[in-house]
Amino acid sequence: MNNCERPRIRPSRSGRLGRTHPPKDLTRNPDSKLAARIAQCKAEGRPALVGYLPAGYPTVEESVEAAVALGQNGADIIEIGIPYSDPVMDGTVIQNATTQALANGVRVADAFTVVQAVSERTDAVPVVMTYWNPVLQTGVDEFSRRLRDAGGAGMITPDLIPDEAADWFEASQKYGLDRIFLVAPSTTRERMDMTVKASSGFVYAVSIMGVTGARDQVSSAAEDVVARAREAGAENVCVGLGVSNRGHVEEIGAYADGVIVGTALVRAWARAVPRPSAA
Repeated sequence: MNNCERPRIRPSRSGRLGRTHPPKDLTRNPDSKLAARIAQCKAEGRPALVGYLPAGYPTVEESVEAAVALGQNGADIIEIGIPYSDPVMDGTVIQNATTQALANGVRVADAFTVVQAVSERTDAVPVVMTYWNPVLQTGVDEFSRRLRDAGGAGMITPDLIPDEAADWFEASQKYGLDRIFLVAPSTTRERMDMTVKASSGFVYAVSIMGVTGARDQVSSAAEDVVARAREAGAENVCVGLGVSNRGHVEEIGAYADGVIVGTALVRAWARAVPRPSAA
């Protein structure tokens, strides 16, 4: 999970290598659907439940129905993952699911189909979780416009850091989308300040160093990461990686604004997916 600590420097639009800090006039989204939903959950005395499912697994149609069912059965926010061929953050369970989705021909456009279904058929707030290359391939402005048009509230970008997000800053403000960046136990004070300033909706706190996957215990570092993000000015902090049962949700919910469940949901969905019988 060192992506957020040791950034790869990409060419800027001018063709030069370099980093930029978030612009001074960057503001949090005043119309944030994510912030509004988390505020609603706080008023109800509970953390927001954030669920993750990959688009296109095992098929686009089935992933639509799975995401809608999740939204109709308690999820406040739903992350729709875009399958990618080099998923450096994903553990085995999610990798297997996204590999199958890719083999079945899932496209970036299919993620917008899932987002739209969640937006239109449930009360959950949909966001996209994606590595940055699919966004670049689509075009940052075009991707952002299509996400907004589908009813998406924002984007979680695990391999994008604020230093390299100039185009995303511009597009997010243009289309009213939330920017969800990641912080981790190894995040320095300087980077924590920068990341919190660049984020809107919520800050994604990684509870452990490593890839996704359900764990038996919640990392003791999780609460410290949340506290440090709050000290840096974060209004909402949601914790992910390693959440696998109700006890984890209750434990994390005592100090975080939201709890993100990914691998445990994908594993349950994988067990429910019919497998072709052997010939």
